[in-house]
Amino acid sequence: MNSDLQNYSHKRYNSLTGEWVLVSPHRAKRPWQGQQEDVNPEIRPSYDETCYLCAGNTRANGEVNPDYEDVFVFVNDFSALHETSPDFHVNQGLIKAESEQGICKVICFSPDHSKSLAQMSVKNIQKVIHAWQQEYHTLGALENINYVQIFENKGAIMGCSNPHPHGQIWSQSSLPNEIVKKDKQQLDYFKANKKTLLEDYLKQELELQERIIFENKAFVIVTPFWAVWPYEAMIIPKVAQKDISDMSLEETNLFTEAISVLTKTYDRLFNSSFPYSSGIHQAPTNNQNNDHWHWHMSFYPPLLRSATVKKFMVGYEMFASPQRDITAETAASILKNLAGAL
Repeated sequence: MNSDLQNYSHKRYNSLTGEWVLVSPHRAKRPWQGQQEDVNPEIRPSYDETCYLCAGNTRANGEVNPDYEDVFVFVNDFSALHETSPDFHVNQGLIKAESEQGICKVICFSPDHSKSLAQMSVKNIQKVIHAWQQEYHTLGALENINYVQIFENKGAIMGCSNPHPHGQIWSQSSLPNEIVKKDKQQLDYFKANKKTLLEDYLKQELELQERIIFENKAFVIVTPFWAVWPYEAMIIPKVAQKDISDMSLEETNLFTEAISVLTKTYDRLFNSSFPYSSGIHQAPTNNQNNDHWHWHMSFYPPLLRSATVKKFMVGYEMFASPQRDITAETAASILKNLAGAL
């Protein structure tokens, strides 16, 4: 491990986006007198009559949830995108706008209000993955849908408005910013090397063993070299696949194991229900040849020093560049040790 990278300020290049992140290892030693988040030790009931996501309850729009027993998917009552939005364009010099259509869905992972992915059985997590696959296929097959974004915001600190275990699926007619960047970087690499970018990146990581948290037969959990968030992690399939529908049943089982291991490890880190935003980046559904895509799932947790101290993306991060205080190698080592104790 390069000692200079562990001791001195430097920039790291994100090969997936073409952007840089500033790493300042020495800043982790500075005293903290800033904001500290409240830790909520509340034990939630398995059913909450006031929760609009619990089975049998009435949602804000007056619709009643079915008495679902595992996974429940429905169109978001307050969708950010609408399928019926009219087509329009604004092009007045530097004033430009375009209409955007889409469908936004909510996916309840479990009827049990008290659970999170970390507390769910592997069997029940697998049902969530099957629902993700089905929604990616169904939404992506629609003529006006060119990208499907699967994600989860866990915890109030990440802006989650309801603690019931759930995620979201937004599908839209154009490619969002992060996908445009990753599409270009992966395509350029594929054209030059006849392999996917993440295929070669994983080969390097597995040889170095400096940032690997966990691996099984089909997947690797790694803190990427270019990580921005303190305990950021990525789940990457060992064999290049364009999207989650390419997985075999065995690979789906192994993906389930990886999610279970990582979320449980996060909860052990600060002995709390660990908040994060997670998302799957995969090939667009635009009927193009997307062989350059290698899908992956990223987790962006905000906690930095404890369950009460988070990383704030403000100031320099807003106006200049992402910046992190602990190295990816330090974070990976801590998470690897915790994962090994499961």
